Amino acid sequence: MKQQARRLNAIAALFAAPLAASAADVPSGEAITPTHVVVVSGSRSEHLSFDLPASIDVVDASQIGAAQPRVNASEALVAIPGLVVQNRQNYAQDLQISSRGFGARSQFGVRGVRLIADGVPATMPDGQGQAATFDLDLAERIEVLRGPFSTLYGNHSGGVVQLFTRDPKGAPYVEANVSGGSYGQRKLDVNAGGKEGKFGWLLDASRFETDGYRAHSAATRDQAYAKLTYDAAPGARLTVVASGLRQDDTQDPLGITWATYQRAPRAGEIDTTDPQRPQRTLADRYNTRKSIDHQQFGVTWDERFGDDRLRLTVYGGNRRVIQYQAFTKAFQAPGTHSGGVVDFDRDFYGFDANWLDTRQLAGGTLRTTIGLEGGQSKDSRQGYENFIGDEFGVKGRLRRDEQDDVDNMDPYLQMEWEWERWVFTGGLRHSKVSFDVDDRYLANGNDSGSVDYSHTTPLLGVLYKLTPTLNVYASAARGFETPTLNELFYSGSGTGFNYRLGAATSTQVEIGTKAQLAKDVRINAALFQARTRDELVVDASTGGRTSYRNASATLRQGLELSLDAQLRAGFSARVAASYLRAIYDEAFTGVQEGNRLPGVPKTSVFGELAWKEAGGRFGGALEAVANGKVYADDANAATPAPGYGIVNARVQAQQQLDGQLRGWRLREYARVNNLFDRNYIGSVIVGDTNRRYYEPAPGRNWLLGVSAQYQF
Repeated sequence: MKQQARRLNAIAALFAAPLAASAADVPSGEAITPTHVVVVSGSRSEHLSFDLPASIDVVDASQIGAAQPRVNASEALVAIPGLVVQNRQNYAQDLQISSRGFGARSQFGVRGVRLIADGVPATMPDGQGQAATFDLDLAERIEVLRGPFSTLYGNHSGGVVQLFTRDPKGAPYVEANVSGGSYGQRKLDVNAGGKEGKFGWLLDASRFETDGYRAHSAATRDQAYAKLTYDAAPGARLTVVASGLRQDDTQDPLGITWATYQRAPRAGEIDTTDPQRPQRTLADRYNTRKSIDHQQFGVTWDERFGDDRLRLTVYGGNRRVIQYQAFTKAFQAPGTHSGGVVDFDRDFYGFDANWLDTRQLAGGTLRTTIGLEGGQSKDSRQGYENFIGDEFGVKGRLRRDEQDDVDNMDPYLQMEWEWERWVFTGGLRHSKVSFDVDDRYLANGNDSGSVDYSHTTPLLGVLYKLTPTLNVYASAARGFETPTLNELFYSGSGTGFNYRLGAATSTQVEIGTKAQLAKDVRINAALFQARTRDELVVDASTGGRTSYRNASATLRQGLELSLDAQLRAGFSARVAASYLRAIYDEAFTGVQEGNRLPGVPKTSVFGELAWKEAGGRFGGALEAVANGKVYADDANAATPAPGYGIVNARVQAQQQLDGQLRGWRLREYARVNNLFDRNYIGSVIVGDTNRRYYEPAPGRNWLLGVSAQYQF
């Protein structure tokens, strides 16, 4: 603890000098006003983030596109305190995202953190989400909400990550972006937009390809996005969004053991069961891979009636996945498991309707939001053996055939009363999540059944404005997490659905402060605690198939600090630091009280020193990223992934042409990540029974990009 405190003190000291210099630049008597960052997360209506009693940070378009390929959300979200976003170097399994430790154990995709894009959930009713569906090329901002306020988004809302694409406006334009870099990485993106009268449009299409840093990790991703707006009347707008993502035969490199990481970090794990080919890897033998075809749409009607507002959103989509896993024949013996090939076709749809009422009450302003949100996913799911004879990595005999339906229906209420220097907030949401399974493959028994979960999540928050530039706040809430559909699939014995799994419930509290230290210097700090009962933990994990159980209790306590400062001569500084003590608060089988939660670093730090020429034509930055060690299993017996620190550098330039080339804007950038070529483990696979926990990150790597835009 003392060591972590010294680290935080060192960070504060590092930035104390430039902050003092910046403060000295403010003329005596000049008004100092908070940065006017407007957010909608947390209150579901436009609100200054400075005046919300919640931890919320915003990554804007300039940060999302800061000499980045805009492929993974981890590129931009690394600068958010309390959030850990790991690029697994595995496009078959997507990013790992955790918020204050919630979601850290996810085997693939995102769970425990709710994802939303333009009002359309990227998280299914069971709590499993996919960050790959985010289209970053048109992103205007990403809002990240943490702590008690996130529970008002329902099941699996240990945090909320919400992406907003920019609104169509201005004269029509067309833009092309090309980038390329290490390990065969290349991307082509073309987008267009504009607004004519009441109609606006944005269109985007991109292709990303990589040979992969790790062995057997090549991927190709095609994405498309469209946004159409129609201003039906003053204060009334219809918005239609549609997107698609396609990844064919994305290679899965699997995890590796500690011994393999020390020997050859980029190599795959050797298949010791194949004496005829002693150097063949598991990934190669089973040709582990995943194909994804995902489409979705959303329609939103937004209308204002003075200070009141009505918002209606409906959405739907389809997701098709075929995945080939590394299971042996013995593991797929009749009557035990459902084969090594997962094949499902999912239809999903839902709605969100809410009304905001604003009125004067007792000398203050009362804002009341009442709403109803519902969603459903319907999976037609099959499983097959991953072999025919002695050939692996092919679709063999049918071993599973079922219909899996999940739905939720959540009424919610949120009230905010602002009176003089006080802001009081209260909220209530009742969530009901139902799982229903119709088993059509009865050779290994009938797993048909259903299970329902329900929970009411209350919220209370208060903020006091000590001065125009200093706010303090406190909040408390209850939250819950059902098992996801994938976590229900297998019991510890490996057979049948685990209908006995319960939902985890949490009690969260937070106190914090938001301060404008000088005209262009803002600091946020928060202390928090979350106690969770019946935490879902890994029971067994083998070859990509994982079963779960409810543990006893966990405790998460921590501190977050973020700072943004505009300094002199075009320089700016940013820092985000987190300390998280995430432990098992009670012992259970094989796990002692006080053991660290796996997948969660105790400390995370991001720092950036950037410079931009006064005209905005040139710029550059140095970035520093550091994370503490991460345990890979509940018993804390396996070698933890060591802590690491890396430095990245970027430069960019842009030109607005004139004369005969008037209307053209060019932009060039270059980036070097891991400047000092450090070896480190970027993420871990929690609880892998084969001890293949580790997913190494790249050494020094580079990226070059150029874009050209023409505005008509």
